[in-house]
Amino acid sequence: MKRISRVAGLVAIAALALAGCGSAPKASTASTAKTINFKGCMVSDAGGFVDKSFNQSGAEGLDKAAKDLGMKEVKVESTSDTDYAPNVDTLVQQNCNLIVGVGFKLEDAVQTAADANPNIDFALVDSAFSDKKFKPVTIKNAKPLLFNTQEAAYLAGYVAAGMTKTGTVATFGGIQLPSVTIFMDGFSDGITAYNTDNGKKVKLLGWDKKAQTGSFTGDFDNQANGQNLANGFIDQGADIIMPVAGPVGLGAAAAAKAAGNTWIIGVDADWFNTAPDYSNIVLTSVIKKIGESVYDTVKQSVDGKFIADPYVGTLKNDGIGLAPFHDFDSKVPAALKTKVDDLKKSIISGELKITSPSQN
Repeated sequence: MKRISRVAGLVAIAALALAGCGSAPKASTASTAKTINFKGCMVSDAGGFVDKSFNQSGAEGLDKAAKDLGMKEVKVESTSDTDYAPNVDTLVQQNCNLIVGVGFKLEDAVQTAADANPNIDFALVDSAFSDKKFKPVTIKNAKPLLFNTQEAAYLAGYVAAGMTKTGTVATFGGIQLPSVTIFMDGFSDGITAYNTDNGKKVKLLGWDKKAQTGSFTGDFDNQANGQNLANGFIDQGADIIMPVAGPVGLGAAAAAKAAGNTWIIGVDADWFNTAPDYSNIVLTSVIKKIGESVYDTVKQSVDGKFIADPYVGTLKNDGIGLAPFHDFDSKVPAALKTKVDDLKKSIISGELKITSPSQN
């Protein structure tokens, strides 16, 4: 399928997406409204809507839009890759006004449906659109929702390097996709920066940014795979792990909790809140504000102002961010907090540029 063969090509597509993107939508503050004649719909990837990660964040954005705007909503959960096209088609048949696909794997299904149904608005989380030769294409009724997460992941890497007690940290992904490795690139660069600034040699397991090679479980569903891979890192001395693998990452959290001396950095959502079973080992999280991007896209469609220009979340427009330290707040040195705040300001101002081959 095109979806499987295009992974390498999408790195180049993502790099070009920002050139044609519009301004990132600002967070909306709409109040509860009377019922309107509009149906907003969403299809999850195989992780489902209770993945403690990006599917859940997207669903929360749609739920809020339904409550605030008074519209109807329909959510369809996928359990395997073969569900995507039928699930999108089901929503087309239900006369949805807007259909949001959550995750790269829905690109084929969403693009095909958007081409065939020009009177329906579509949005896709974590992927741009392309032709068979991987060249970026603009679809008038389909909006990519993208995130330059390498910026926030850089801050997380700096924090991890500053907090490790063993001098070894780790990261891994579910599948090697641009939306995954962009986290790992930023994380790696943050560790390198910390080492340079402080004359340290903190070691990163699981990812080589220069070679673009590393550790992947091969899926986003099987938590046992994440647990096994994390145990391997722990055996090698890693005491902080950032899994970029959806529900698979919860397996890494289970391994860290069992080890008793290992911390987790969450991704997509604030794991302190979304994965409460592991809140006492969550140092921080690299957040993609998927819910807000979905909410504002729905509102654009409701208001008749839908445009296909990509949304790109950055630190500057508050589309991404680093979660609070929560229970670890008193353990993170004040000097490290100040440095991370200064780095964030430098990124926002453009003085410091954090790059990734997968950035948007």
